[in-house]
Amino acid sequence: MRSAARAYSLVVASVSVLLLASPTAFAIGDKHGQAPPPPGPSGGSSGSTLTAKATDTGIKVTQSGGGTSGTSAKALAPVDPNWEPPACWYEPVATPQALKTAVDRLKKNPNDDLVPVTPTLSWGEDLMVDHYEKGKAESGGGDGYENYNLGKDGMFWRGVINADRANDPESYDCEDTLFWQNAGTLPADKHAPTPDILAAYAYDKIKVPETEIEARPATRSTVNLPTWVWLDKGTFKEVKVRAELAAAGVWAETTAKPVALHLNPGTGDAETYPASGDCTINGDGSIGTPYAKGEAGRTPQCGITYRRATDGKPYRLSASITWQISWQGSGGAQGALPDGTFETTQDMDVQEIQSVNR
Repeated sequence: MRSAARAYSLVVASVSVLLLASPTAFAIGDKHGQAPPPPGPSGGSSGSTLTAKATDTGIKVTQSGGGTSGTSAKALAPVDPNWEPPACWYEPVATPQALKTAVDRLKKNPNDDLVPVTPTLSWGEDLMVDHYEKGKAESGGGDGYENYNLGKDGMFWRGVINADRANDPESYDCEDTLFWQNAGTLPADKHAPTPDILAAYAYDKIKVPETEIEARPATRSTVNLPTWVWLDKGTFKEVKVRAELAAAGVWAETTAKPVALHLNPGTGDAETYPASGDCTINGDGSIGTPYAKGEAGRTPQCGITYRRATDGKPYRLSASITWQISWQGSGGAQGALPDGTFETTQDMDVQEIQSVNR
């Protein structure tokens, strides 16, 4: 069992532990004992002091696809209200030499330097030396490490908190203290960064085009005459988000595929086409068929007929795209995640007078 023995703050000196995002590894300082600049907005600096946040991660996220240029990107809402992205996971953070360098600096400045070993706790010089240099077991029973495991192939790992769930109690489930993991292996822990964990992390980062439907008439319809709804071709295409933790040799690519547009007329006094309100997405990314002059009385492929006029208060027509989610990852892993949706609304006034759409 790995457990923390003493709590300190997460402020570390420039030569203490810093989570550094790099293509191949994390590091605590560099080979000269000096810490590199903090990674992006997750770190900060003031004089000789650097701050490493518990939410720093080495996971690199890239997205491709998502529709035509110029469309605004929005986050998906899972159709399963109980689904959540991972709250925390473990990552490699330090090589044996990097950890030794940090502790050597602690010996020179024991009152100022701290080394984070969990998302919430840090250890001072005496415990770092006892456990990682002299091999003394933790009070909770965890085995010690002789001379920082120098010469061995692997890295020390610690927990990382998902910034989007930082206030969730579950984000503090990854509190095992800084521990060793042999190269090419993952921890035997449910919070290990397995492909399914990275796939769920990637899902939470998906951005899709905003749903902007075309309707005729656009904002004023007529009782018993269809309102045609459509989207131009190429608007909706697959979105792929890849999450990769290179230091652990793990990756996952989550794909969101648009499958249907659902119409909700905003009133029970209406009929949708098709009856389910689900307009399928065509192979070219279009939905429905555009209205053409003279087709006002025909049944549209995708649309609505209102049966009752509005009375001073418009109906709220909502249109939501359903995105089917699947993923594949390192080692041949694959699976599915809950469908996602994105919804927009617009006001619809409905009049009694019979007229022809223009």
